[in-house]
Amino acid sequence: MARIDVHDESVSLDEPFLVEGLPGVGLVGKIATDHLVETYSMSHYASVYCEGLPKIGVYLDDDDELKPPVRLYADPERDLLALQSEVPVSGSGAPEFAACVTGWLEERGVTPLYLSGRPAEKEGTPEVYGVATGTGSEHLDQAGIVPPGETGFISGPTGALLNRAIETDLDGVGLIVESDLQFPDPEAARALIQAGIGPILDIDVDVGRLVEQAETIREQREQLAQRMQEIEGDESTQAQPLRMYQ
Repeated sequence: MARIDVHDESVSLDEPFLVEGLPGVGLVGKIATDHLVETYSMSHYASVYCEGLPKIGVYLDDDDELKPPVRLYADPERDLLALQSEVPVSGSGAPEFAACVTGWLEERGVTPLYLSGRPAEKEGTPEVYGVATGTGSEHLDQAGIVPPGETGFISGPTGALLNRAIETDLDGVGLIVESDLQFPDPEAARALIQAGIGPILDIDVDVGRLVEQAETIREQREQLAQRMQEIEGDESTQAQPLRMYQ
């Protein structure tokens, strides 16, 4: 049965934001979300058992307790949730996954920040853009984040989540950052945090470690990035201009 199991209902959250970290182009969402979870020592709040996820057990670092591949972490001090994923969502299961997650967000009054990389030849600091559903545009306006300035779309599981948000009129934000197409991109993840997530959540995230360990992060995520290149395109989240197909 598709569900999200909360482990600790005593955690108090008041209209929280959720930062989504599904693997995608440049692994920008995953790197950014993992960094938030580690920086704020966020606790394992809930386990995600939605359709579209592989039935596997995941072990983490020196912890001998197996965990599901997709989990929610909480930071009640900042009213923040983070969706952390060790695996891609299957393309065929993405609509059911999106419906499962979105229903839970609606029930609990959560505003999601969906993250996506856009393949680009970067010069200097990667640009960050924003799109929105419902009243999510208010968050973009307050943070001074502008739209991409071109016609395009966001694919993969994150695209399915955004499509579901449109359908249900859920207040949400989609952040798009210029990213490397083939390799993990900690630089783009840093820009995503500093120019997107931080301003919207009104938090100042220390990205020093992300910068210092960029090379290590690239190496650690290389295997997952290679896996993302091997799977079908509809399983990999990315933003694309429509002119690519014209």
